[in-house]
Amino acid sequence: MTHPWTPDELAHAGPEHLDPAFVAAFDRKQGFPDPADDIAALREHGLAADATVVDIGAGTGQFALAAAPVFGRVVAVDVSSAMLAALRARAGEAGLANLACVQAGFLSYAHSGPAADAVHTRHALHQLPDFWKTIALRRIADLLRPGGVLRLRDLIYDFQPADAESVFADWIGNAATDPTRGYTAEDYTTHIRTEHSTYRWLLEPMLAAAGFDIMDVEFAGRLFGAYTCVRR
Repeated sequence: MTHPWTPDELAHAGPEHLDPAFVAAFDRKQGFPDPADDIAALREHGLAADATVVDIGAGTGQFALAAAPVFGRVVAVDVSSAMLAALRARAGEAGLANLACVQAGFLSYAHSGPAADAVHTRHALHQLPDFWKTIALRRIADLLRPGGVLRLRDLIYDFQPADAESVFADWIGNAATDPTRGYTAEDYTTHIRTEHSTYRWLLEPMLAAAGFDIMDVEFAGRLFGAYTCVRR
């Protein structure tokens, strides 16, 4: 249920994600992330071949397209009609009849059917400020069955405030120079300035408050985290 005070998720989507030209080059810019580890994490935590998996912030479907041949039902959720158009076309080409696309976001997706067995989300939760992250995580818990799994990847800050300047300087210094092949220094500075990545030491209590037990955490450097959580 949304309220008059619920934000418009399109406003938090990142305007480039609504641009068909950006979407056409999105996978190349992302570096074609391999979803194998995420699928393996879900299977290691008990997901069977008939499982229902919801992918929130699905983008062009790197995870959803890989998960559909493995699990019984995959629901790809994204606020961007341009992203979903690309995903629908790919799913049709692959003959994935068990992959459904829904235009919605963390705060507006309404799950139908039995409770989901898992939710996956990659590099999307940071679009929301911290208050709304917690609401989103609570909504994810509500659509999962007890014991259901959340696989969360995001740009999460694993450092103290005093270290921000040095960490960001290193990150920006290693940015791509070709904007069609990766994220540039301008992309990184825009993320820091306008998006809502949070500290690890703030996110983990949010997960607990939303009803999750953290089973596994992996960090790449001090900026990128992968969490496997189970709904209590």
